[in-house]
This record gives sequence, structure tokens and C-alpha cells, in this order.
Amino acid sequence: MVTEACKKNHVTVNGLVAKPSKEVFATDKITFRKDQITQIITVLDIPESRVGAKLVDMYRRNDTPAEAYQHLELLKLSKEHYRKNGTGRPTKKDRRDIDEFGNDIISENDDLD
Repeated sequence: MVTEACKKNHVTVNGLVAKPSKEVFATDKITFRKDQITQIITVLDIPESRVGAKLVDMYRRNDTPAEAYQHLELLKLSKEHYRKNGTGRPTKKDRRDIDEFGNDIISENDDLD
């Protein structure tokens, strides 16, 4: 997944496009886009060997601005307002109701003219 993002030039290290084999050092800033947010991660230190997922936070700092997360919440709410999660495509009855509602609005506008 990360390799694909690097190949598509979606990952930068210190402002430069990174290849999958790019070596990362302490104090490097890694920028990438995930879930419609531009994430900024600062590398604090490099572990000597592989570490578990729970220990990764000791070696990095998330510098993503709080406004980006607020923007994501607004996007989620706006999508939820349009159609509730899990309801899927509109049924035939829903579509007919939507069409009828649109026709009612058009006929009301014609009556005003």
C-alpha cells in the first residue's frame, strides 16, 4: 500500500518526492494523504530492530494540524446527511418520491410565473 503511494508520488520526505527505498533519518518530516487529510509525521528516532505496532508511537510524532481532523469530521457529517450509512441505493419507491418532489417544485415555480 505504501509502496504504491510512493510510486504515484503521493509521499514526500522533507518536501521531496520519496521512492519506496528512501532511507529515513531522525527529524525527517514525512507527508502523505490519507482519508482526505494531508498527514504530517515527524520521525523522532529510528529503532535498532523491528518493533511492534504499540511501540511505533515512541519513534514518531503526528504534526497534522487539528483543523484537518475537524475538516474530516465535517465531511463525514455532510455525507451522512445526504444518505444514512448502510441504506444503499435508493429503491424504486424512493426514486419515484424524489422525482415527484422535483416535479412538484417545478410546477410551483411555473404557477408563480
